[in-house]
Amino acid sequence: LAQAPDESIDLAEASLWIAREEYPDLDIAAYLHRLDGYAANLKGRLPRQAGVELKIQALNRYLFEDLGFTGNAMDFYDPRNSFLNEVMDRKLGIPITISVIYIETARRIGLELAGVSFPGHFLVKLPVDEGVVVLDPFNGGITLGEMDLQRRLQQTYGHENTLAHAPLQSVLATASKKDIIVRMLRNLKGVYIQRDEFAKALPIMHRIIQLVPEDADEYRDRGVVHQALECFRAAAIDYEDYLRLKPNAPDAATVGERVAELARHLSHLH
Repeated sequence: LAQAPDESIDLAEASLWIAREEYPDLDIAAYLHRLDGYAANLKGRLPRQAGVELKIQALNRYLFEDLGFTGNAMDFYDPRNSFLNEVMDRKLGIPITISVIYIETARRIGLELAGVSFPGHFLVKLPVDEGVVVLDPFNGGITLGEMDLQRRLQQTYGHENTLAHAPLQSVLATASKKDIIVRMLRNLKGVYIQRDEFAKALPIMHRIIQLVPEDADEYRDRGVVHQALECFRAAAIDYEDYLRLKPNAPDAATVGERVAELARHLSHLH
């Protein structure tokens, strides 16, 4: 799926394949069929010539009022928030998984929404004649104006650094579907590492590197996890790949010391 042209990737299907790592018997087709059902119910409520505004209103009412989808602010770092099957079953998720359901349901009723990798909080947008409508599915699909977005950037970067770090136009750039998949995986990776569940983090990290093999930091991070799992040769290879891809990294000396330490350790094993 990730190697396919971006426009042909079904985000819901890709997200369910991520969940398949945790739930090997997951029936992906059944959950895609459920999404089709959401769209069919929505279409039945809309007049034939419904415009964009009416479709967004109906989408918000159906997903967030009728079905009860909501952001899981009470337990944000529960790994179930990153698995689309759990999000659909529990009606709870984080910004990016709620947004995937929002985007894919909207697509099925003729609304082509795009993801936005906004700092700290995933959003969606819809180009319109007047510009762009930015929506927050985590908070019930509310529309965000320029002042709302600036305020969120200030909360992330601080008032003085907002424009220097993240001009508004740049942070509203469209996230490719591959970008969205990688961000979902990185969220899950972060949750598992925070919980010291390194064995669960490792296959997620393999997926990330398959998708973005040029990202040096991912090799270093996987090296740390390999080392924690006592996979010392794999850790050394990851650290070496990190130094090869990013020879002038600020922590190059520290990582080099780890490689030397692992080499000494491996020599003793023989």
